[in-house]
Amino acid sequence: MSARITSPRFLALVGTVVLWASAFPAIRVGIDCLGVAALSLLRLLIAAVALLAVAPFAKVRLPRRGDPPLITLCGATGMTAYQVLLNWGEVHVEAGTASLLIAIAPVFSVLLGSLFLDERLTRSIVIGSVVGLTGAAVVSLAEGTSGFSVAALVILAPALVQGVYHFASKPLLRHRTGLEVATYAMVAGTVFALPLVPAAWQAAVHAPAAAAYLGLLPSALGFVIWAYAVARLPLAVSTAALYLVPPVALVVSFVWLAEVPRPIALVGGAISVASVILISRHKQSHSPTDVPAVDGAEPAAQQAATLPAPSR
Repeated sequence: MSARITSPRFLALVGTVVLWASAFPAIRVGIDCLGVAALSLLRLLIAAVALLAVAPFAKVRLPRRGDPPLITLCGATGMTAYQVLLNWGEVHVEAGTASLLIAIAPVFSVLLGSLFLDERLTRSIVIGSVVGLTGAAVVSLAEGTSGFSVAALVILAPALVQGVYHFASKPLLRHRTGLEVATYAMVAGTVFALPLVPAAWQAAVHAPAAAAYLGLLPSALGFVIWAYAVARLPLAVSTAALYLVPPVALVVSFVWLAEVPRPIALVGGAISVASVILISRHKQSHSPTDVPAVDGAEPAAQQAATLPAPSR
């Protein structure tokens, strides 16, 4: 048992969870020094350069002829819009609270898939979605000094665009690995973020370590080791690991920033995570077990690639 826990694939999965969870407090630190625009641009740029450097060694293939429209949508939503909106949101909301709200992104992706990809909208999905949105409302209520906090709902915007990314990346993942899709989207997202250069130029000259950390570790390395782990582990194990990101983010935020979440926020976060578990378990029980290999890729890697990458 201990040998399994210390195996490279499990260590990669644990590393991914910790890296993605640590991104939330790192954003709080980076915003104070750089501001929203500079931090968004630098993180995307650093991550894109790092992923492109790894691409030849990871045998990342070029996109297919019909892929650019979906890659454009993934880059604009899951990368550019997500980074800007999350960074802006964390100006108003604590890092731990942001991680709890972002956790409901899969709810939006499932609803979009039901609307646009002809995926069946079942009772479990509807109930899970309502439960998830209820959890988000509870977290928002906890953030208000005298009741409901509109500022906390700002974080639902990046959760929504992250849901769009999951939905838009699904057709790409039928032919490409998760690492390849992440690389395409990161590069596209960096291009879309270039208009931020004038606003970010002066701040970028004095870039703190937080920007380099976010770009190289949670964004670039996180995707690399995530792809390694999910290609070698059962689908249920990989999915379960995603639920650990919010609680780990709360712990890291407490240690790093001394943020202490309110009890009602923890209750709301637990409700949101429970809704995602409810939806994902339903989808696993109704998804085919045989996933054919595509373009020479291993079936396990293709099956794992259908998992939405958690927010980072």
